Amino acid sequence: MKNRRRRGGAFPPRNHDHRLCMNRALNKAAAICKKRGARLTDLRRRVFEIVWAGHKPQGAYHILEALRRRHGGAQPPTVYRALDFLLEQGLIHRLESLNSYVGCSVPEVIHAGQFLICGNCGLAAEINDKRIDEAVRDGAAEAGFAVAKRTIEVEGLCPFCQQAERSAANG
Repeated sequence: MKNRRRRGGAFPPRNHDHRLCMNRALNKAAAICKKRGARLTDLRRRVFEIVWAGHKPQGAYHILEALRRRHGGAQPPTVYRALDFLLEQGLIHRLESLNSYVGCSVPEVIHAGQFLICGNCGLAAEINDKRIDEAVRDGAAEAGFAVAKRTIEVEGLCPFCQQAERSAANG
């Protein structure tokens, strides 16, 4: 997996073409499901689109409300089944601390996920740094601990909110 080292590189630029970003994610998801023989039904695709609607984590009830705008009779179990499918396929991640979901930036590679979450604006970025994975694995092994599940979530301020704070402080 690729490490993004340029400053702020894990976060999309403010002026990025999100429609293109979302279309790429949808095309990649469809290709992965086809290759695996998994059905990306219209409903699952719509839930995927809602999760990818922005780079902010989406809660299940937000997803349900958005889904109901197009599918009036959608119920919570419908959303949770679609989310379970998307999680099983590695197309999205669940952020435990926020009880929400975010699109996976590299669904073609099985990985646990490391996330930077802005405590101010809610933007989330996935990073995939093998050094972090190795440190967790080595530390757990040293402690005689068997890791069953690993998602790392770090809260702080995204580059945009940091810039806004600097601008506000400078007047």
